[in-house]
Amino acid sequence: MPWQSEMVLGVAEMDATHRAFVDLADALLVASDAEFPALFAQLREDTRRHFENEDKLMVACRFPATGEHRAEHLRVLGELAFFGRGVATGRLRAAREYARSLPGWFMTHLQTMDAALAARLNSAAA
Repeated sequence: MPWQSEMVLGVAEMDATHRAFVDLADALLVASDAEFPALFAQLREDTRRHFENEDKLMVACRFPATGEHRAEHLRVLGELAFFGRGVATGRLRAAREYARSLPGWFMTHLQTMDAALAARLNSAAA
């Protein structure tokens, strides 16, 4: 899932963190077994910070779907933690399968929840 112009939402900080997510998710798909654990840990930490930042943006603009959006973030963080525990003990197969699902999840999340948040932020800035 290489970065594409249609992924741009017009909120610089969201676009930057999304691009970093896409780059890491892509790197995981081709990572060797030796590279995979560190990349997965980096994705987990970067995603945590990414979601914290989006949470702050939601509060700042009084985003009406904050609860649903946060719940989705918590679900993904829980999955990353779960698969991360396996990766830490050398079990990579399930985490690799999960990594293959990330592009599809990301595109749906981007086009629905994140697009709505970006629209709210862009209208508040206008």
